[in-house]
Amino acid sequence: MRKRVVITGLGVVSPNGVGVPAFTEALKNGTSGVKHYPELEALNFSCQLGGIPPLSEEKIAAYFSSLQLKNFQSSGICYGVIAGMDALQDAGLDIAGKTDGALTQFGIVFGTGTSGVEKFREAIYKLDDGLVRRLGSTTVAQTMASGVSAYLGGMIGAGNIVTTNSSACATGTEAILMGYERIAAGKATQMLCGSTCDHGPYVWGGFDAMKVTTYKHNHEPHRASRPMSASASGFVPGSGAGAFLLESLDSARERGATIYAEVLGGAVNSGGQRLEGSMTAPNSEAVQQCIEMALCDAGVTGADIDYINGHLTATVKDPVEIENWCAALKRSGTDFPYINSLKSMVGHCLAASGAVESVAAVLQLYHNFIAPNLNCEDLHPEITRRIDTECIPQQYLETPLKTIVKASFGFGDVNACVIFRKN
Repeated sequence: MRKRVVITGLGVVSPNGVGVPAFTEALKNGTSGVKHYPELEALNFSCQLGGIPPLSEEKIAAYFSSLQLKNFQSSGICYGVIAGMDALQDAGLDIAGKTDGALTQFGIVFGTGTSGVEKFREAIYKLDDGLVRRLGSTTVAQTMASGVSAYLGGMIGAGNIVTTNSSACATGTEAILMGYERIAAGKATQMLCGSTCDHGPYVWGGFDAMKVTTYKHNHEPHRASRPMSASASGFVPGSGAGAFLLESLDSARERGATIYAEVLGGAVNSGGQRLEGSMTAPNSEAVQQCIEMALCDAGVTGADIDYINGHLTATVKDPVEIENWCAALKRSGTDFPYINSLKSMVGHCLAASGAVESVAAVLQLYHNFIAPNLNCEDLHPEITRRIDTECIPQQYLETPLKTIVKASFGFGDVNACVIFRKN
């Protein structure tokens, strides 16, 4: 018998809101966090836009000691720590005291794509100048892939598994499932799960070179990210972090915790970069199988789904994703669930996208609303041919929700899908 797993804490650092209250209001109001950055223009980027969370130095200083902040340059670790510690606080859990033992039933799975790119850059320059002894004692901790989970593990005193996963854009959704599976198997009581992503030209430059980012709205940033639009021309790169405190239902009930939702189950798979799948494009057969396996694992059917939080990146693959949802759920036209894409507000947060978007999905479930889809007044005809336009709300919509699904599809032809239900 699997133990039931629930969400008792949320944390988010997003381009359109830091912290759950601010983020929730941004979702309801359809607030965009996409901005124009002169630095990108000076570097001759085609896409001079991005989504960077609005964090003040005072806010950051509340989470890190002065020693930790000395020579600190990893925006991804910063975002992950803030989101993770906020989720812990939201759940009403305490850290282990410095003279206490580690929390043996508390684990962490916190993913990322890269870590400390700016710190790497600084290290390269210092090494080239023969200044190896001036790299500082935090260089390794900031640049190792598991830096974010290591920082969180030390701050909290986690004594169960403490690890970092990395599966491109599917990272955050996969992390949630990894934590869920550990609690469901009885190997932990609480798991802090999520993902994060650094910001800036050294992370975003490769995507600009691939020509998968948009260049058409550099001076009207709020209109740039256009999932499901016929005039979509590529994604806007973003950054941030999302975090979940997962807990066994028995533990949550015993301590009277707030329960945002239950994690019913999910699935992770790969298309093997076969058929139409590649390093950069999903294999539709595998995408459909992942969704179908998630439904089966959760014990629900496509007919039970009230709302989809899509991957939907504002590229030519958006109509293909809708087609895959129709096939996997066996629903179309007016029978299709509500669907939206947070990327219309924050851009594509890359490795953080699955976690940030899952926070958005759970908040909509908990508060019974659908956030608006921005910039899709000209819906793609291949999308409207399959599903009714009413299923793609462009204004804030209050509606009862019970069972929802979030999926992420990443570079390398990897997929992750998770099902949430109101407890």
